[in-house]
Amino acid sequence: MEQIILNGQLLTLTQIEAVSLANCRVEIAPEARARMEASRATIEEILDAGQTVYGVNTGFGKLSDVRIPHESLAQLQTNLVRSHAGGVGNPLSEAESRAMLLLRANVLAKGFSGNRPALVDLLVAMLNASVHPVIPEKGSVGASGDLAPLAHLALVVIGEGEALHRGERLNGGDALKRAGLAPLQLAAKEGLALLNGTQAMTAVGALAIARARRLAQLADVAGAMSLDALKGTPAAFDARIHEARPHAGQIAAAAHLITLLEGSEIRESHREHCSRVQDAYCLRCMPQVHGAVRDVLAHVTGVLETEAGSATDNPLVFPVPSSKTQDREAVLSGGNFHGAPLAYAFDYAAIALTDLAGITERRIDRLLNPDINEGLPAFLSPDPGLSSGFMIAQIVAAALINECQVFASPSSTGSIPTDGGKEDHVSMGMTGALKLRQIVENVERIVAIELMCAAQAVEFRRPLQSSAPLERVHAGVRAVVPRLEQDRTLAPDIDALATAIRKGAFNA
Repeated sequence: MEQIILNGQLLTLTQIEAVSLANCRVEIAPEARARMEASRATIEEILDAGQTVYGVNTGFGKLSDVRIPHESLAQLQTNLVRSHAGGVGNPLSEAESRAMLLLRANVLAKGFSGNRPALVDLLVAMLNASVHPVIPEKGSVGASGDLAPLAHLALVVIGEGEALHRGERLNGGDALKRAGLAPLQLAAKEGLALLNGTQAMTAVGALAIARARRLAQLADVAGAMSLDALKGTPAAFDARIHEARPHAGQIAAAAHLITLLEGSEIRESHREHCSRVQDAYCLRCMPQVHGAVRDVLAHVTGVLETEAGSATDNPLVFPVPSSKTQDREAVLSGGNFHGAPLAYAFDYAAIALTDLAGITERRIDRLLNPDINEGLPAFLSPDPGLSSGFMIAQIVAAALINECQVFASPSSTGSIPTDGGKEDHVSMGMTGALKLRQIVENVERIVAIELMCAAQAVEFRRPLQSSAPLERVHAGVRAVVPRLEQDRTLAPDIDALATAIRKGAFNA
């Protein structure tokens, strides 16, 4: 993807990743510029007429009843940005910071926020020049949007705060200067336009879900290799079974598993005279479980992509009054900043991915446990007893799953009133996004452990070969992690495979 033109449109996860991870260039559509100009003209007309409008010439939140004089409106916006930049904790990654810039620029480009085009021009210029605000990850309750994270982003816009530029952490103003950019003096409404929105949770969640979708596919691959090594049968993946229960993800996962296993010599070696009637659930029910995870992630993807092109500011500016509003006001206060749609979706995905981790760990145990691993060496050790083999790998997977189980507890049900009771119901969507990101990272490691163990197990079936696709995966694993010939430290192997998964080494 060479370039993305922002028009306030829905953005796909692929587009968000292209900008966030691959530095795809961003431009603004001319029609978006025209809409922003019309929206800004409406704000100027309100100011000229002396009307009182929330966020334009009033205080914020509980202080919305305080009228601000015209000569103090610019200072009001700067004060808002400074006062709300109270985030704490580790900074978001540069990719997540880039995603926030992209999403905020796109939402403002819709033309419902009353900002000047110059504000979006600077956000886009920061993206293209790799000026990435340093944004602490904690401090948002997800309504009125992600105030604290977005305030740290906005600090760099006005030449304050901190930013990363080509790997160096600098004062925000210095980072802009090095990139040949100048800070912006915020006009009326623009500070609020920058802060009101869900772009922090959307950025973190979108990048996490993009990784999770690849994991759902790779879980089929790891599971298929485990099944083959355990002399399982693909009979349970027959299309007729899944057409009788036609969930889209289940059908897709079953078809994928059939394709992965087709042509395996290991399978043919035990097709006849096999005493097992059925495989264990962690093998036989992969289409049902992996498929359900696919369906959850498809739903959450839809929520995220809709949110990426949604106006989440407050108040919203409608230069042409809508016939659907009785009073036909041009500026309307609402609640589009509330993160509930995302918060629920993140909790949903967290539960599904935790269960994906659980079924993966059961296959790992089945590969290692000499009581149930179909004659493979105990813990896949070349010399069981003297060597412990992959014993610790299953223990690590169990520890990671326990952490996932804790993180799968919903944050969206934990509303705590804020802002003197004015914001009396909040989404906690940012907490959900951060939990989800950690779960995805854990599942990447657990799938890496299964791949590592399954590759070793397949080798104990030599000279028989697995299927052509799984042999390619085996070669890919061996390109990262060597065969375990004797006990060694496994931590670097697990991390190396998890990193390869994250970088897309097995996507094909």
